[in-house]
Amino acid sequence: MAIANRPSEITLPANNQGWANLYEFLCWQFPRIDSAIWLERLQDGKVFWFDGDKVTPDTPFSPSRRLCYFREVSAEPHIPFSEELVYQDEHLLIACKPHFLPVIPGGEYINECLLERLRQKYHAPDLVAVHRLDRETAGLVLFSKQVPSRADYYQLFASGQIEKSYLAVAHIAEHIPAEPGQQWQVQNRLEKSQPRFLMQQVEGEVNARSSIELLQRQGDLGLFKLTPHTGKTHQLRVHMLGLGMPLLHDKYYPQLQPKTALDFSQPLQLLAAELSFIDPLSGEKRAFRSNRQLAGWPENLKEGDMYRSGGLAFG
Repeated sequence: MAIANRPSEITLPANNQGWANLYEFLCWQFPRIDSAIWLERLQDGKVFWFDGDKVTPDTPFSPSRRLCYFREVSAEPHIPFSEELVYQDEHLLIACKPHFLPVIPGGEYINECLLERLRQKYHAPDLVAVHRLDRETAGLVLFSKQVPSRADYYQLFASGQIEKSYLAVAHIAEHIPAEPGQQWQVQNRLEKSQPRFLMQQVEGEVNARSSIELLQRQGDLGLFKLTPHTGKTHQLRVHMLGLGMPLLHDKYYPQLQPKTALDFSQPLQLLAAELSFIDPLSGEKRAFRSNRQLAGWPENLKEGDMYRSGGLAFG
């Protein structure tokens, strides 16, 4: 049994929908967790109010009050790859995560995530991820270290003031006459599909935009630079699929693969390679680059050939 090092938090709904107590609410809110497990957690003191007051299975539902609980799973996967520290100062920490490692706790991952690893390694209990990457994607993630400046860095992403670029290896269909240097501008509308963690292109107002450039090609594989101008879930994966060039080792697109044991030999060939922005505190241009390489691309290519910095000075 693995239990979280820190409690998770939830704010109860403002309106009681008929729950007689916290136990009934938790069973309704988390239907995938057996009711007997919630009863045991409540009896063992693993659920409590944000101010520390204890609760029991009979504690009445209290609208809008914050509740804390310790997540636990029977067996947590171990990811045998290390993250890399790229930069840190008194306000920021930027790390490059490996494939397969989630950024924050979720599902069967509790302590085996980038956030918890960094909190432990750098003794930073207040560390918070400012944005996310898919668990399957490797690359740069920006973290906030201090509460007073946190909103300034959140706003960078909310207002689209962050410039990001990715590297990807993708299959190129025979009928696509793609050559190095060729570029595509993709814009369409993406919405949730079924299952709901998948995305699909639909008719309607554009909400997803990406720039795509083929950097290198060898046979039916290409190395691409991908620049998202919006931040929809799985945007780059769906846009590449729409061009007829699905990412190498993608378990979601074009066909959702059955869930199996982790296969570390086939990581999704997508890397969040570059991150740049105007620092909201200092006003300076900040730019960072990952040193990771994509295993799906020939090793005889020099690392410098895989990036085009546009004249930026990378940290």
